[in-house]
Amino acid sequence: MLVGYARVSTEDQKLDLQVDALKSAGCEKFFSDHVSGTSKLKPRLEEALAYLRSGDTLVVWKLDRLGRTVKGLVDLVQTLQDKDIQFRSLTDGIDTSTTAGRFFFHVMAALAQMERELVHERTMAGLSAARARGRFGGRKPKMDASKLDAAKKLLLAGTPVTEVAKTLGVGRATLYRQLNVNKQAEQVEVPKVSDDFLPTCASQHQPSREPF
Repeated sequence: MLVGYARVSTEDQKLDLQVDALKSAGCEKFFSDHVSGTSKLKPRLEEALAYLRSGDTLVVWKLDRLGRTVKGLVDLVQTLQDKDIQFRSLTDGIDTSTTAGRFFFHVMAALAQMERELVHERTMAGLSAARARGRFGGRKPKMDASKLDAAKKLLLAGTPVTEVAKTLGVGRATLYRQLNVNKQAEQVEVPKVSDDFLPTCASQHQPSREPF
């Protein structure tokens, strides 16, 4: 059975041209979407895929009616092939029931794989070049050396952790984490997260209240 699928990007666009071509090709069942090709959600295409059975053929007017990426097209056709369902694109002259059609998609699959590998190689090369210049990937640290130094001085002066974090524009967790991982010469006693401030020297040497 030939099952046709048509798609236009907006409600203002007409499906007539695609539907007429699909009818002329002998399609007995039709599904259509009004959605952008870049959208991952194509409800009627999902219905068409669920409707197809072994031995059927999914027919489209043009390849880009299914999607805009080579990987997406290759994955979809491979899914159809795994279910013994063929695929035809009328304008592009592709038919996976023929040797030439299957060869075309093998080439497309190879190109999609090459594209993924090239993207990976470029990304890794960019990171290596950045590391060579002393730069590293990821977000910029919220606390630099000057903020860390200021935090130590404020905490040693007895300023509550919450107030220090607010002053420096960071969260309490970030402040604790940066103090814990810091390996610089000056050591600051880091309170438990449940504590609101570090004990001061005065609080550490309270005179005994026990009677003589």
